[in-house]
Amino acid sequence: MRFTIEQHFDAPLDAVEAAYTDLAFLEKLSTLPKLGRPTLLRREEDGDIVRQAVQYRFTGEVNAAVRKVVDPARLTWVEESSHDRATHTTTWHIVPDHYRQLLRASGTFLLEPDGGAGTRRITEAELKVSVPLLGGKVEHAIVSGLREHADAEAGAMRDFLTTGP
Repeated sequence: MRFTIEQHFDAPLDAVEAAYTDLAFLEKLSTLPKLGRPTLLRREEDGDIVRQAVQYRFTGEVNAAVRKVVDPARLTWVEESSHDRATHTTTWHIVPDHYRQLLRASGTFLLEPDGGAGTRRITEAELKVSVPLLGGKVEHAIVSGLREHADAEAGAMRDFLTTGP
């Protein structure tokens, strides 16, 4: 399933871009619902490129049909990303810690000026859940959750850029 998510920030592009590779912002994300505390596993900086690996844990509710296929306690994954500050583009992919055969997800984030001092972040991604009969429903549920998370993340970004960590 291909999908797009747009976020708008009332802050300059360079401030938004810097926040996405700031460890203090990563810590701020731990306050969002349905995800446990993100854990930075690796960070490498080489000129305009910042590579990161961050582990996440889903802590939201999982419906009964999904629990028949997966153990909610094992819904952890690593987001591996490469942020190019010259092009304001981040490429990423998800590496599940468990159930690797069931989920594939990857995409890009593009930051661009959005009128005046604002910034727009455009996510273009593809998600595939390989579960017979339920895969499409699970994909839609995950993307719905990602949209919800993007809204909450935009609020966290606003708070972070306004008041700091």
